[in-house]
Amino acid sequence: MIKLFTTTAALALAVTAASADVRLADVAELSGAGAAAGAVWHDGVKMAVEEINAAGGILGEKIDLQSYDSQTDPQNSRAMVQKAIDGGAYVLLGTVYSSSTVVNMLVAQQNGVPQLTGSESPTITAKGNPYIFRTAFGAQKGLPKLGAYLKNDLGAKNIAVVWANTEFGKGGHDAFVKVAEDLGLTIVADIPTEQAQVDFAADVAKAKSSGADAVFSYMTEEESARFLIEADKQGLNLPIVGDTVIASQKVIDLAGAAANGVASHVGLTAEAPVPAIQDMAAKFKEKFGYGADHNAIKGYMAVYTVKYVTEKIGAFDRQKFADTMHGLCLDAATYPGVLMDVCWDDTGELSRESFLVEIRDGKQVISKTLPAN
Repeated sequence: MIKLFTTTAALALAVTAASADVRLADVAELSGAGAAAGAVWHDGVKMAVEEINAAGGILGEKIDLQSYDSQTDPQNSRAMVQKAIDGGAYVLLGTVYSSSTVVNMLVAQQNGVPQLTGSESPTITAKGNPYIFRTAFGAQKGLPKLGAYLKNDLGAKNIAVVWANTEFGKGGHDAFVKVAEDLGLTIVADIPTEQAQVDFAADVAKAKSSGADAVFSYMTEEESARFLIEADKQGLNLPIVGDTVIASQKVIDLAGAAANGVASHVGLTAEAPVPAIQDMAAKFKEKFGYGADHNAIKGYMAVYTVKYVTEKIGAFDRQKFADTMHGLCLDAATYPGVLMDVCWDDTGELSRESFLVEIRDGKQVISKTLPAN
């Protein structure tokens, strides 16, 4: 029997079973263009669930993890979120793609169900939804750090921007354009691309002929890898920088040597000088046979966040969960599953330390640890 959960969204449901499982629903991109991100997130979720269940569960109850494939389609993700809620989900996990989350989070909000998302578009936490919470901060928090790197470390002045024409890409594009304006950087080429795009020859050629002295790239994993391969093919001899995705393990795996030389701001990386993250990454690789990237780490810490917040409130109560998340800080020493000290503000936006990395010989190399903002 699955436990019922209290919420003030409509009718409060009393907890009636003393020995029921607690149901978590993971709605993720398990197929389609976003599978390179969603499937990795899902593996991080699964590993955390198995660890927590092996240690006795949450408030003495085991987690019943239900998985739903969004198929990287916003409207299907909305249907899957509704299906998960109808199935008794206590908290929702996912989606990763912002274009899906901005659609499906409305369903969670209408039903009063907390949702921990891996999405990074600034719009996610700008809509006043009291039930949405990030597992990685939005682009508007990371890109000022990257802009300072472009200006102060690279001495760049003219930037070509290559971005995905999706909710995720638009959010990153707009945030970067604002940062560039604030720092006095000039956008000399503004190049939108499409989700699941295969051919980047024309886009690389535009960047190459634009007069830019650096390229800012903001696309998802497979598209980032294809862009880097084409840039290497055409001899685009410009610094290529991005935020999180372009330096992820999945992009490195797909792009191979073409990823070498890329620099990026990353919120999470398995190469971070953080023992808890390195331990998690080692366990992940042993279990799944491939390296953990930022999506795996986000999924993992999402499940542990559910555990810790629920234990704080002492009940499986959706509304109390959401209320407690606003303004909450969890330190990794006390709550090791979150891996790094983390805080959420009143919008569900996240804050923690982050890193600048460079790809050298197929590996992320940390060049700088940046303070939380």
